[in-house]
Amino acid sequence: MKISAAVLHRSGASLPFTESRPLQIEELSLDRPGPGEVLIKMRAAGLCHSDLSVINGDRPRPVPMALGHEASGEVVETGAGVDDLKPGELVVLVFVPSCGHCLPCMEGRPALCEPGAAANTSGVLLSGERRLHQGAVDIHHHVGVSAFATHAVVSRRSCVKIDAAIDPVEAALFGCAVLTGVGAVINTARVQAGSTTAVLGLGGVGLCAMLGAIASGAREVIAVDLNERKLDTAKALGATATINARDPDAVEKVKALTKGGVDYAFEMAGSVQAMETAYRMTRRGGTTVTAGLPNPANTWALQQVSLVAEERTVKGSYIGSCVPGRDIPRYIGLYLSGKLPINKLMGERLQLSDINRGFDRLASGESLRDVIVF
Repeated sequence: MKISAAVLHRSGASLPFTESRPLQIEELSLDRPGPGEVLIKMRAAGLCHSDLSVINGDRPRPVPMALGHEASGEVVETGAGVDDLKPGELVVLVFVPSCGHCLPCMEGRPALCEPGAAANTSGVLLSGERRLHQGAVDIHHHVGVSAFATHAVVSRRSCVKIDAAIDPVEAALFGCAVLTGVGAVINTARVQAGSTTAVLGLGGVGLCAMLGAIASGAREVIAVDLNERKLDTAKALGATATINARDPDAVEKVKALTKGGVDYAFEMAGSVQAMETAYRMTRRGGTTVTAGLPNPANTWALQQVSLVAEERTVKGSYIGSCVPGRDIPRYIGLYLSGKLPINKLMGERLQLSDINRGFDRLASGESLRDVIVF
């Protein structure tokens, strides 16, 4: 079938993207789903820094590639062996397909699926196939999803069926921002009620982490960012304190508020400087968690003696250490009960033709979670 998709032919385009136009809306051919695969009609796709990092070259991926990974969609057709999804059902798409058979999957850590990671790096589906074509040229899939398109073929292992009555546009955020942010708090850090937290970087993922900390019962939820507008948003959503990261006394202010530093600090900016600041804001015996994805060339100089003498913990969190089939319904349930107000993070609703403007907004730091609506 013929579809429209946003295709990246070259990374490293200069800002503004409305002029350099790194993403071109093109007509592609999409194969029917193979065994274990599903044809999806997209309903909505969020604009995320993980997409931006492919556009600007921070996360090298093979091109040409159809981008997009945070999405909801409607089942249109299923391939052989898929008997638990039916046409018309709503699914949230997950950007690491889990094979179920590798060691991390068997240990209950599907976010670390080894075949899934290998497929994503190569720009293919979990089956090893490419279902997108432009004439004789194969188009790579972005992390098994390629959501900036009218339709996509994905692995069944990339889908979580949604039974709850939720707006499909809002549902899209649960595939990345919510899983990553809330999951980092609940699954990776295991924040305890009454503890103290700081979140550095208030993009979609960071604000979700902040909401997750509030929902977990943290008594102090300190929001840190460079953007005053986002700090105002954090305060309105329930942050107990806000601090501008440009403040030279930011670390000392956090320590004063928490009598020595937070129990859990979350670095969500994808910045080495933010990671260093998060570590300094963490108390003795505390835990610093990062879900940011800086350029692979960036390194962080850890003061090893503090790690030992202060019994610190530093943890990485990928997709919120999630089990998607378990966590997405749980988090949607929290949202529907009013405990996780994800709807307040929604930014502009854009058309696919507006996608380069949307990434300009994201790169500027001004937007919340803008969403392409189909």
